[in-house]
Amino acid sequence: MLVLSRQRDESIIIGDNVQVTIVDIRGDKVRLGIIAPTEISVHRKEVYDAIQRENRKASGVSPGDLPDASQGRKSATGR
Repeated sequence: MLVLSRQRDESIIIGDNVQVTIVDIRGDKVRLGIIAPTEISVHRKEVYDAIQRENRKASGVSPGDLPDASQGRKSATGR
């Protein structure tokens, strides 16, 4: 996991087309602004996990049949 420090109104760029900006910091909460192409889904992790559970349930596939998405993906070139 890459860990970066940013202050309010500072951003990071992911790839060529995703920008994440620190919008606000209040106590232990950080608000993020995300600019990404519409073809890239952006979800909170708990929402993403719920979507995956529902998709597996609807397809009849058990969790052990699918790779763990939290472990990341490797490309065909092995990167």
